[in-house]
Amino acid sequence: MPDQPMPQTDEEWRERLSLERYHVLRQAGTEAPGTGALLHNHDDGTYICGACGNPLFGSDTKFESGSGWPSFYDALEGAVTEIEDTSVGMRRVEIRCARCNSHLGHVFPDGPAPTGQRYCMNSLALDFDPKKTDA
Repeated sequence: MPDQPMPQTDEEWRERLSLERYHVLRQAGTEAPGTGALLHNHDDGTYICGACGNPLFGSDTKFESGSGWPSFYDALEGAVTEIEDTSVGMRRVEIRCARCNSHLGHVFPDGPAPTGQRYCMNSLALDFDPKKTDA
């Protein structure tokens, strides 16, 4: 996806993404807990934005949070932006892709060391790029 031009209109995003992904990535939806394809992935590699392919999280920062969504204790430098979110009557911090501004999930201050952060992401917002192995 990084080699494709970035969609400029809502219609272009609708054409590129499945209905489920569009709902999460472009409408700030949330997938049901425990249903995501990447929730229990433990392979080495990089989690990338499901909309634009921007690298977001290294697999070495993923942990089992028990929340029902893939969780990470840190994002790759410059990969995400944080936005205050008061949409459900509480104060949260929304995480978006720094490249395409797509909704990924939220970050909470209850994660493990070394950061104490829990980036709680929707599987539908992510793709996984496995590390290349030398044969």
